[in-house]
Amino acid sequence: MADKKCTAIVLAAGQGKRMNSSIQKQFLEIKGYPVLYYSLKCFQDSPLIGEIVLVTSENAVSYCRSEIVKKYGFSKVTGIIAGGKERYDSVYAGLLACGECEYVFIHDGARPFISEEILERGLTGVQETGACVIGMPSKDTVKIADEDGFVKETPDRKNVWTIQTPQIFSYRLIRDAHESIRKKDMSAITDDAMVVEQETGVRVRLAEGSYQNIKITTPEDLVVAESFLE
Repeated sequence: MADKKCTAIVLAAGQGKRMNSSIQKQFLEIKGYPVLYYSLKCFQDSPLIGEIVLVTSENAVSYCRSEIVKKYGFSKVTGIIAGGKERYDSVYAGLLACGECEYVFIHDGARPFISEEILERGLTGVQETGACVIGMPSKDTVKIADEDGFVKETPDRKNVWTIQTPQIFSYRLIRDAHESIRKKDMSAITDDAMVVEQETGVRVRLAEGSYQNIKITTPEDLVVAESFLE
């Protein structure tokens, strides 16, 4: 599978308002390394990934270049670019910065605990239809609410997944889908799979991630992350 040219787009432009810190969450440290280091290292070490495009905020580009990419020797990072106002703008900027590739892994830099096994399952999944998302079956019962705050329905838990990243796509498919949806109202878009679902009708394969593949969002998440690294 390694002969397929794969690029990783790592998103590190979030402000992390829920972290109550003046430092952006992806630059906070876990066990002496920034949160962003861990996912970049996974992609750097993976034989599946040929190139990494790092998307960050405009004021963090030089910091990422000197304090993360150069400092830790992430030689696969071919571009460090400024993202846009919304997440989907940052993804689109990352897509435009990709070199020639067949598949693209779009990943949140605030998820440090991806693994080679997750990347392999994602690549296997994307080869089926051109679209694959990493996630895990929900441990909790989920309720769908109505507009008034009452329970409308309870979906069967075995059919409910919580979605993680990376999300993996055929490069041409995801780029065309993003270019198509940018002409429309994007306010409800929360992940890249939604762009593909709405614009192409391609079926999106689910592949297992890990219950440890958490997103660092609140101070409590840093404590949990440290315990994973013990």
